[in-house]
Amino acid sequence: MKQGDLVVRKSYGGDVIFKIQDFSYQTALLRGVDVRLLADASVADLSPAPENRIARHEEDMQQRCTEMRSVMTKSLPQPVKQAAPAARSGRQSSGHFEVPGKVLHLDGDPNYLRKSMGLYGDLRVPAEGIYVPEQNMAEVLTRLLPQVHPDIVVITGHDGILKDVKDEDTQSLSSYKNSQNFVNAVRTARKYERNRDALVIIAGACQSHFEALLQAGANYASSPGRVLIHALDPLYIAAKVAFTPIKDTVQMADILQHTMSGLEGLGGIDTRGSYRLGIPGFKTY
Repeated sequence: MKQGDLVVRKSYGGDVIFKIQDFSYQTALLRGVDVRLLADASVADLSPAPENRIARHEEDMQQRCTEMRSVMTKSLPQPVKQAAPAARSGRQSSGHFEVPGKVLHLDGDPNYLRKSMGLYGDLRVPAEGIYVPEQNMAEVLTRLLPQVHPDIVVITGHDGILKDVKDEDTQSLSSYKNSQNFVNAVRTARKYERNRDALVIIAGACQSHFEALLQAGANYASSPGRVLIHALDPLYIAAKVAFTPIKDTVQMADILQHTMSGLEGLGGIDTRGSYRLGIPGFKTY
């Protein structure tokens, strides 16, 4: 086996497809292919992912992208739907122009980031995406936030509960692979902007310490039930906030209905949307 191979863990019944990121002696560092899970396993416990599983993963990811495009299109504010033909022709309608919330997306996985940026583009969400290892996210945000001036920040990558951690120890940040790094990044973002409606923060990955992330200042976080979350779930929340009018509150029921992991995987607080309409309309080039 080599770096980049797709594998499953025999001891877990091959439940998750991983990509081998690195090796340390006879241990492999693994990153989930369709879930934001970071794990390690002995090389002896790994076997190549079956070809049919890999093909099904690609189909599932494509289907998920298609579903998100459909859901977001249906949930766009009515004036945007009316303006869609003009927007596709390269200019806004004569009556108004639209300003969806701007996203700064920090991701600890370059493959997920690439998929996310493509989907942001399809959904017409203005977004800047940066690949940043989780341990460097707080430092990078110190520099990027004053430059980008986002309305929404996504802080995600991979996480997981360490091996052999007992249930009573799951309230300790030291029991997680990256939750402390995510908490540090959220605190940095919240120091930059304290108002949770002026800067909406979406943070976490698989099995992340939900309570610590919210207490640090996140609006939305994973994972209340310490479960696996789908790779694109943070993006859906960001897009939903970006296209919810500022006079409206983002409905958690809508978010939970359309994310893969539901209430066990994602939670949050009442938050206003970031979408604005302006008048009069003007041409864009």
